[in-house]
Amino acid sequence: MKFSRKINPEYKTFTNFLSKKRIREDEINFEKLRSYRLDRVKKELIKNNLEACILFDPVNVRYALDTVNMSVFNMHNLSRYCFIPVDGPTILYEYFNCEKLSEHLNLIDEIRPAITWDYFAHGDQASLQLKKWITEIKDLSNKFFKSKKIAIDVLNGPAVTELNKCGIEVVDAKSILEQARVIKSSEELKCMRAAIEVAEIGVSKMREELKAGMTEDELWSILHKTNIENCGEWIECRILSSGERTNPWMQESSNKIIQQGEIVSFDTDMVGPYGYCADISRTFVCGNDFNNNQKELYSMSLEQINHNSNLIKADMSFEEFTEKSWKLPEEYYGNRYSVMVHGIGLCDEWPSIRYPTDGGDKSGRFLKNMTITVESYIGKVGGKEGVKLEQQYLVGENGLELMSHHPLEDI
Repeated sequence: MKFSRKINPEYKTFTNFLSKKRIREDEINFEKLRSYRLDRVKKELIKNNLEACILFDPVNVRYALDTVNMSVFNMHNLSRYCFIPVDGPTILYEYFNCEKLSEHLNLIDEIRPAITWDYFAHGDQASLQLKKWITEIKDLSNKFFKSKKIAIDVLNGPAVTELNKCGIEVVDAKSILEQARVIKSSEELKCMRAAIEVAEIGVSKMREELKAGMTEDELWSILHKTNIENCGEWIECRILSSGERTNPWMQESSNKIIQQGEIVSFDTDMVGPYGYCADISRTFVCGNDFNNNQKELYSMSLEQINHNSNLIKADMSFEEFTEKSWKLPEEYYGNRYSVMVHGIGLCDEWPSIRYPTDGGDKSGRFLKNMTITVESYIGKVGGKEGVKLEQQYLVGENGLELMSHHPLEDI
């Protein structure tokens, strides 16, 4: 049985929007996409006086070379990586017997078997494997980065120690890749819009199927199913809660049964088609009948999103934005979200712009063709419920262009 709902007039428009032709794979120029991204990486290396990098993080490998293999597995196993010199061959070190997966990618000059040295894979032979890896890196150094300095994004302690012993200095590649990923190309924006479309189909289904008696996990599974059946990849978190579990925020979905009249809030954190992230938050009420307290929370959250998104313009400094941002009332401040704004691309990206008391990066500026999300969580300290909203935007010449189109609630 479905409960009757107050219909937001925007929702019909959005349903019509979803029914139109969606972005198709043949509309994306993948050669252009890949060349742009690899070029961005090399330019950042040059800017930092570096000759090469080694990337282990699957998101960074995806950005640089568009090659994918067991991304989540490789987030906690150093079993797949790539070598990218400014001048020289790009080499993918692939997981055991998986070379065929990337043979079609013409920006990869060579595919070699990965040399791994973690205890899971090799047990008491791990130290011998590490020596083989060090020999490989020394050989690359002699040929392609003679400065004996290499940028690496993820590496364990023993490997860093052994590289230092043989005179190779390791610098952090994280900032290099984050800066490379900041400015999105037209093809990247197509990929991101495709991911957002899939997320919003899932969010619409969640709204339609939300009913008293289902568990939080049941509701959350709808987004996962939608993502996978539309060629999406994974979901970074599982942040969905209902009723009193919405305050404080950041509680993950559970087998709690959703009750009529309860707030249900969630954050998609969805890595969708082509590896791009759709990161939006919505808050519903089971039965769609907001009480006065819920209306007040929702209105405040909407006011924060609107105020902060209307502030941002290309070339505005993060410091100026922080000073002029919406002021969260004191009784809500202790439950504030971790950021007011963050970058978005293949996943959450630089920058993270925090509340005034929380530090964070204030030295940068918003730039044209950055993609960002604007965040809000409103829940009184000691209060019963909370509201989470988040919108995804493209930084344009004269302000922000909204990329997430699923309607907010008409309260």
